[in-house]
Amino acid sequence: MSNLIPIERIESKIFLIRGQKVMLDRDLAELYGVTTRRLNEQVKRNIKRFPPDFMFSLTRQEIMNISQFVISSESGMNMSQIATSSKIKHSKKVNAFTENGVAMLSSVLRSERAIEVNIRIMRAFTRLRQIIARNKNLSYLFKELKQKVNQHDLEIGLIIKTIEKMIATETKPRSRVGFKVEKERK
Repeated sequence: MSNLIPIERIESKIFLIRGQKVMLDRDLAELYGVTTRRLNEQVKRNIKRFPPDFMFSLTRQEIMNISQFVISSESGMNMSQIATSSKIKHSKKVNAFTENGVAMLSSVLRSERAIEVNIRIMRAFTRLRQIIARNKNLSYLFKELKQKVNQHDLEIGLIIKTIEKMIATETKPRSRVGFKVEKERK
């Protein structure tokens, strides 16, 4: 199974919609080797297993946004994938499944392939979480570094101003120090 579906292919089918990582019904159906219609029929028969935080229907605007995103990232797709991605904008209804919804699909779709695909999808979600966690750490470290650099910039600016003041005062003619002795008159 791991030869059939590379984890990168699964990751490319995970979208961020409404602040949640989701997969679309048609992408899941393709991965499971069933039609989108068949997948959605199984979901309808078991609708109690899919509360709104497991699955939701996309609005027309969300469908159009995804359609534009998919079409703009067509490089590397074969012709059948391009045709499928272009059809999404004409779909009347598209369901999006959160990670929990995808996990629940494994109890609805009971084939061997569904089980294996589900394991790969769960690993993809886990891998994305790990990547996001690493990026948050890097982001935090970068912000810290940026603050230190900004502080150093301020300090260096003060040093430069002080040096400029010192140079400016040295260029003024200096008055002589000491007593003037008048020569004796004869």
